[in-house]
Amino acid sequence: MRKLLICVLSAVLISITASAQENIQLKTGDLIFQNLDCGPLCDAINAVTQGYQGNKFSHMGMVLLRNDSVLVIEASGKNVHLTPLALFLSKSVHPHYVGRLKPAYQKIIPTAIAFSMQQIGVLYDDQYLYNNGKYYCSELIYDAFKAANRNKPFFKLFPMTYKEPGSGAFFPVWKVYFEHLNMPVPEGKPGCNPGGISLSDKIDILGQYK
Repeated sequence: MRKLLICVLSAVLISITASAQENIQLKTGDLIFQNLDCGPLCDAINAVTQGYQGNKFSHMGMVLLRNDSVLVIEASGKNVHLTPLALFLSKSVHPHYVGRLKPAYQKIIPTAIAFSMQQIGVLYDDQYLYNNGKYYCSELIYDAFKAANRNKPFFKLFPMTYKEPGSGAFFPVWKVYFEHLNMPVPEGKPGCNPGGISLSDKIDILGQYK
């Protein structure tokens, strides 16, 4: 009886999980938020950023439906590029969350997509400096929707911090990182992050997409 109950409960949980994913029909312009396990750098990012329902998001991309393919426009690795959805999802074992612009803003998505596609090949912004001709993940999304919003900010920029909470000292990993780039830590410079965008009042979080 106990084994039967466990089997039934397991089947119910699997069904609920599958339904949660199947009920999200991805659309062009949807935002996918991701918690990457990239080691100390991601740990440092997660320590100072907050996402939807307390989730730790260290990466994000934007969905593009093209022909029969589901692609993600993302700034990662070397540059801005298109990644097949399955490959994007395989980067993390954590649940992915899908955000969708509220109905009032849906009309600007085509322009945001067009802007993003024009950035394909632009170098990844390893300096994390806004408006330096390169892009990190959320910076690309920020600029895409700014351009689509008649060059007016759509999402928000905030002062970036690279310090350990409560200590006033820089995370050692960030000190080494920026020393390698031969530049000072850009503490307080304007920027954005996936967690902050996931909290925007201009999008609805539809739920998990595993």
